[in-house]
Amino acid sequence: MEEKQSCFPLPKVELHVHLDGSFRPETIIHFAKKRRIQIPADTVDGLLQIISYEKPLSLTEFLAKFSYYMPAIAGDREAIRRVAYEFVEMKAKEGVAYVEVRYSPHFLANSKVEPIPWGQTEGDITPDDVVDLVNQGLREAEKSFNIKARSILCCMRHMPNWSLEVLELCKKYHNDTVVAIDLAGDESLNCEAAPGHRKAYEEAVRCGIHRTVHAGEVGPPSVVKEAVEVLKAERIGHGYHTIEDPILYQELLDRNMHFETCPWSSYLTGACDPDFTKHPVIQFRKDKANYSLNTDDPLIFRSTLDVDYAIAVKHMDFTEEEFKRVNINAARSCFLPEKEKKALLSQLYKAYDMELSTGL
Repeated sequence: MEEKQSCFPLPKVELHVHLDGSFRPETIIHFAKKRRIQIPADTVDGLLQIISYEKPLSLTEFLAKFSYYMPAIAGDREAIRRVAYEFVEMKAKEGVAYVEVRYSPHFLANSKVEPIPWGQTEGDITPDDVVDLVNQGLREAEKSFNIKARSILCCMRHMPNWSLEVLELCKKYHNDTVVAIDLAGDESLNCEAAPGHRKAYEEAVRCGIHRTVHAGEVGPPSVVKEAVEVLKAERIGHGYHTIEDPILYQELLDRNMHFETCPWSSYLTGACDPDFTKHPVIQFRKDKANYSLNTDDPLIFRSTLDVDYAIAVKHMDFTEEEFKRVNINAARSCFLPEKEKKALLSQLYKAYDMELSTGL
């Protein structure tokens, strides 16, 4: 999608964006060549033609895109630090004041593209190493670009045996950039039947680790209900299909549940009706729901935050007032400690020329 001039040039908050869906294609090519790892193309245009797209595919086809380029970055210390740093640089250029970036530590660990020679262990990277390296990149970039960045660690629905380790990493690095745990992946896999996910989220509640869950993106409202009731999610990633269950939807409205919506992503993954004038975000807007606008995977979708904002203006009747409301609600729903959250809200109110007491 072609990017136009920003329709909301004021500071923004982004809560749902994947690090491994945000790499610079130049960086992928650089490390593929350096590490002698074969990827489908050796030019930026060639790579983008293969891994990115602008017409709807299924969620399964979308997820397959990651396998083309992840081996170039996964398992390399310099690469992991660099993609974290470059991510923050990218968001600063988009006018983002605060971002929560999510990723699976296991997917960025040693890629095992080729068998490791017998007896050689140097270079192996564990999920713990990944988190430390991402933290380094985020912290360095924060100082360089005057933006606040925090991270969310993802459990994967198809790998419940990873989840307790992800939880332990959330505990170890709590507020050392890491602010929450997430569950991502195929919604058809019932997490109630996966004790690893349940136990990780129960421990997260006990330890005060914040919780978000991908739910209701392509899955039915029952997945959202499970995320809220079983996993005690405080935010819902996507959540579009919640509106198909009016009782659940009203309950979540009453609870001020935050929906992390991604309009352009939802079009390209086939999660919603391709007609944006029928998008669930319009219902969220009309109902004054608590939600945010996010990019999800900008590398694969060839997008920036302005793409999603432009869709909201063109097809969803968004005004500057609604953009302000959305971003203030995102700040209120972010996973920062209360003192830092208040500072962020103060920053937004000042930039928006609003009084702190202004109701939205």
